[in-house]
Amino acid sequence: MRRLRAGLEGRPTPQHVAMIIDGNRRWAKQLGLESAAFGHRAGADKMMEFLGWCDRAGVERVTLYLLSIDNLTGRSSEELSDLVEIIADLARRIAANTRWRVQQVGQKEPLPEQLAATLTEVEAATAGRECGSGQGLHVNLAVGYGGRNEIVDAIRRIVNKHAEDGESLEALAARITPELIGEHLYTGGQPDPDLVIRTSGEQRLSDFMLWQSAHSEFYFVEALGPDLREVDFLRALRDFAGRQRRFGH
Repeated sequence: MRRLRAGLEGRPTPQHVAMIIDGNRRWAKQLGLESAAFGHRAGADKMMEFLGWCDRAGVERVTLYLLSIDNLTGRSSEELSDLVEIIADLARRIAANTRWRVQQVGQKEPLPEQLAATLTEVEAATAGRECGSGQGLHVNLAVGYGGRNEIVDAIRRIVNKHAEDGESLEALAARITPELIGEHLYTGGQPDPDLVIRTSGEQRLSDFMLWQSAHSEFYFVEALGPDLREVDFLRALRDFAGRQRRFGH
């Protein structure tokens, strides 16, 4: 890994990395573990490691895809209960690092009350922390998240604000731009991810950051979530540094 790190010096580093942590349940099953919760806990531990790797590499912002809107209805009540506890604990562990700021991106209303309260608590506790430019990480937790829902919510906010101002539909139509929609996303005011990483060999977005990833680079890792290694991450950075970003051109 020393040679990999040396090869990255002076090369472009993604300032915003988005991570789809996938394969936790398969990891537990392969080990013969009775509950998927073992995999989810191992995945959460790996995400703590991953954030440390990102921090050391000079990444300023990380978005972790932890719980989708679909997960809230598509998982058994037992697995969902375990996930809620694991995600709440992960949020507290991230917030315990005084150099990191935590922000939920997603809807709080559909979440179990305990998890929503924990996310609100850690957001408030870390809100004043300065991040970026070597000072620390801004960590987005995509919880209660869905990319299509995010775009619908953004449009809804724009329309509601327009209605409050009492302007015409024609004026509203004239105002709608990609920039305006971007400002009203859950990540409004943040730069889009430069690099999206997904573990477990799956090559799909799964309704994650559909708008923001329009010009992102993608890197797919064969390792299941809990088996991700720092060398895998460094290889992703090397691959990113070697790409010519075209931004749609």
